[in-house]
Amino acid sequence: MSKRRTHSPEFKARVAMEAISGRKTLQEIAADHAIHPIQVSQWKKQLLEGAADLFSRGRKDKEKGDQQAREAELFQEIGKLKMELEWLKKKSQLLDRP
Repeated sequence: MSKRRTHSPEFKARVAMEAISGRKTLQEIAADHAIHPIQVSQWKKQLLEGAADLFSRGRKDKEKGDQQAREAELFQEIGKLKMELEWLKKKSQLLDRP
């Protein structure tokens, strides 16, 4: 039984770029790289679908960083409020005792 081959992302990108260029047919590209033509068309489709994400990634990273900063700030505020609540509970118990 043969072992399944795995290809690096660089190899997949190179094959997909060849398919997009249109200089060779999918069958020729597949024969050159010893892979199935369907695999070439799948990688080409993945590259075309994911190309827009390459240019919007910087904005998403910034939004993610802003969201994480806001989340950290809110957790800090929650911790502060919990401490104040515990302190008030403790003080109110001391005042209730005669």
